Amino acid sequence: MEHNKDNIRRTVLTGVMAAVLAVLSQISVPMPTGVPVTLQTFAVALCGYLLGPALGTLAVGVYLALGAVGVPVFAGFSGGFGAFLGMTGGFLWGFLPMAFLCGLGLRTGKKYAALLLGGAGLAVCHLAGLLQFSLVSSMSFATAFLAASAPFIIKDVVSLALAYFAALGIAASLKKAGLGDLA
Repeated sequence: MEHNKDNIRRTVLTGVMAAVLAVLSQISVPMPTGVPVTLQTFAVALCGYLLGPALGTLAVGVYLALGAVGVPVFAGFSGGFGAFLGMTGGFLWGFLPMAFLCGLGLRTGKKYAALLLGGAGLAVCHLAGLLQFSLVSSMSFATAFLAASAPFIIKDVVSLALAYFAALGIAASLKKAGLGDLA
């Protein structure tokens, strides 16, 4: 009975975090480059840091699957498989390894290791985004970096750190409420 209860709790929390990611993706400020300022990186990091590598990545995968089938969960209430092929599609693909690496960081139990692995996940996400942005826009990699990554790096690094500390607080509150460990 306890095993079923634990599975239900993890399933619900995974779904809730996919929904949180969908909601935070809508807090969006359009930019002239076509890459909006959003809270997606915060939410992706929060999924990994709160749920761990498997469930955090699954929550992001659920979000991406919803968007792929046309549910308007991506920034600007957009959706559809075409989003994965557009200028910002690489960032969407990059959310999966980012969540996974944030989750691995959580497993270390060490703040600096968690932030370092999260930073590596953020770098992978930016690299995937930049490669696709560069290819689709026909810009050089350096020009794409200046347009689609450089303006967001500080915000994304701060978002990553805030997500880590938010996840610690949320996990402690859930544990205090008797909902146990998540990751």
